[in-house]
Amino acid sequence: MSATGIPVTVFEETWCAQRADGTAAVLAIGTANPANYVPQDEFADWYFRVTKSQHLTELQAKTKRICEKSGIEKRHFHHIEETIADHPEITDRAVPSLGSRLRLAADAVPELAAAAARKAIAEWGRPATDITHLVLSTSSSAGSPGADLRLAALLGLDPSVQRTTLYLHGCSAGAAALRVAKDVAENNRGARVLVACADVFLAAFRAPEDKAADLGPLVARKLWGDGAGAVIVGAVVDDDTAAETSPRAAGVESPIFHMVSASQATVPGTERAVGVEHGESGLDVNMSAELPRVVRTGAARPRRRRRRRLERPLLGGAPRRPRDPGRYEAALGLKPGTLASSRHVLREHGNMLGATIFFVLDDIRRRGGGGDEEEGGDDCEWGVLLGLGPGVAIEIMVLRAAASRD
Repeated sequence: MSATGIPVTVFEETWCAQRADGTAAVLAIGTANPANYVPQDEFADWYFRVTKSQHLTELQAKTKRICEKSGIEKRHFHHIEETIADHPEITDRAVPSLGSRLRLAADAVPELAAAAARKAIAEWGRPATDITHLVLSTSSSAGSPGADLRLAALLGLDPSVQRTTLYLHGCSAGAAALRVAKDVAENNRGARVLVACADVFLAAFRAPEDKAADLGPLVARKLWGDGAGAVIVGAVVDDDTAAETSPRAAGVESPIFHMVSASQATVPGTERAVGVEHGESGLDVNMSAELPRVVRTGAARPRRRRRRRLERPLLGGAPRRPRDPGRYEAALGLKPGTLASSRHVLREHGNMLGATIFFVLDDIRRRGGGGDEEEGGDDCEWGVLLGLGPGVAIEIMVLRAAASRD
């Protein structure tokens, strides 16, 4: 008997009744990019032309070299040359432009997120009104009510949907949103969580400065692209029966990846290594020279903690820079090519901040589990999802590929 006079069993029964029986799983994946894109080998000329900075010949040449070494073929952008011309304050560092950027992002972010979400919902096979929770993550907008409410309206979600928004998590935004969705799905019986992450480069787009101190942000601006990813997350018991009965053909939910565990850790002493904040001239991103060390030491943590499960890893990382997949592989002691999906996504789209991880997961499932780039995957079962963001925060999620996959 408890202090309230109510038998403990009542609390236990209530607690159990509210929680799901199984582990959270990714049930569907959708991705989207704006139609407009710029080939990477043309970006330097395009960028210096639209920002009226062609007089900075040395910096333009340096930008071309960065683009050539980036390993990226093209990047998609919501904004076009006319958008920038209509808003000259965006490229003029002397004029405050945060308000203009946020107003443009107020439409662009939810619309891009909706494009990815519609694909995920269509694959899921259930009505959008069956979604009980919405988790939206972005570093491109701010405000309340914000992009989450607009996204719910665009998708026709039920007014009772429970909304959560994560702002300014940078490259770890997608992994952080998945961690939140896992907790929601497993602690609310019958919950179906729509996770969406969208970012537009316009938030940080500005003219270059003719000084060496601007090289760090300049490198980031030569890698970023616009994109959105979305998944449906729900708790399921197992997929053995589903694998035998071809559930997709029957219109029944079919897990893609089981979300076995999720955690976040902050690397001590790295508070200034990565920073993301909205300033008068838009989104400011600061990256220090110690990031490579953080990647090497931080990414090795899941190897020490989950060595057995990483023997044949289905591993997805959200790459910040072209060399990051190789650094992850070296830190984890993996064979070259294990992060083929991360390399592929970076090559095709650039760094889309938090949305990148959804593209990586989608590519992994299409390859049949990741693996060697030339072989197109080796049908791995266990893996680890990694995301590095401001803090420096490391998001770690252990995944298990479902038995029934298309």
